Amino acid sequence: MKRKENRKKNAEFLPPLEKDRRILSLTDGDKYLDTEKLNRLEASFRTWALESPRSDIRLSRKRILLIFLLIRYTGAKLNEVLAIDPSCHIDFDRQLISIGGRSGSGREPRQIQVSAGFAGEIAKMLEDSAFRESIGKTLGIDPGFVRRKFYERAEALGYGKHLATPEMIRQSRAVELIRSNMPLPAVQMLLGHSTPNPASSYVSFSNKDIQRVTRFFMEKESARKTSARNSFFGKIRTIVRGTIQARVELVTISGYLVTTVITVGSLDRLGITVGSLVTAEVKAPWLVLQKGDQPQTTAENRFRGVVELIRRGDITCEYIVSLDDGTELCALVTRGAEDGLNLAEKAPVWVLFNGFAVILHLE
Repeated sequence: MKRKENRKKNAEFLPPLEKDRRILSLTDGDKYLDTEKLNRLEASFRTWALESPRSDIRLSRKRILLIFLLIRYTGAKLNEVLAIDPSCHIDFDRQLISIGGRSGSGREPRQIQVSAGFAGEIAKMLEDSAFRESIGKTLGIDPGFVRRKFYERAEALGYGKHLATPEMIRQSRAVELIRSNMPLPAVQMLLGHSTPNPASSYVSFSNKDIQRVTRFFMEKESARKTSARNSFFGKIRTIVRGTIQARVELVTISGYLVTTVITVGSLDRLGITVGSLVTAEVKAPWLVLQKGDQPQTTAENRFRGVVELIRRGDITCEYIVSLDDGTELCALVTRGAEDGLNLAEKAPVWVLFNGFAVILHLE
């Protein structure tokens, strides 16, 4: 009981989501297309779609390309993508694509957020009247034909056919988003899984909040301006104002609590209030790793994880630590300190950092 109370007090992690993580098949040994391979496959589709001298074949290939891109960037199932009517299922102003939900089924369609860049690309495709007419009302086409074209592109790159099924591309997309630290419930909502309630009784995330989270990550992915590691996206839970500084707590959708200390001036300048959506970032050198059970430290932020990867350099070592919800943290340790840690891959470890190391970005 004491250990349970300490865990809650130290804000390391509220109830884990291992059961929901298994939905996405993130077990050791699973094979999927990583981001590099997905990008190569996408580039192959784009080249293939334009290389035929016959206009009718180019239109047919362009349709397959659009189907691939929709699976790639929405994580939707093949039958869901084939049922899309671009004229009424895509909101280009809000960058939303309606997936699923059929009349009489009792199920509402889910709204999938995509980046402004991707929505703009689809809109540009549809500006071609010949292409728009070739599509008809929906993207519907023989699923077997779509699969064969997916297999052909994979084999052209030397990939196994099993890595280019629509189901594998969908799973690879899920893994890609989790690896970029998109919160697991947001990934689940995007894929159409039933999303569990957030693990905190102090704050709730509405569907609209999760949609905003998804949009943030989609735009960040599209811009590719910064690494997503060592970032926590969440909602402000509490603010305690002092004379000069304020202690701010945010809770992520997965249930992690992150504490930071910022100046009152920064708090007011950014307009941060309880309920604001923010990103908390921590630089890799500010993370401390520690083995053992409950760490004895004054660091407000304590997270239990597993060492996924170790990269050893001449001066420093880089540790990639995975938390229970798939969030990856990167810590830099000097070679001298690394020798004392004596950590191996797959070993459990604590990641520690104090509130002064956290930088908040208002979304």
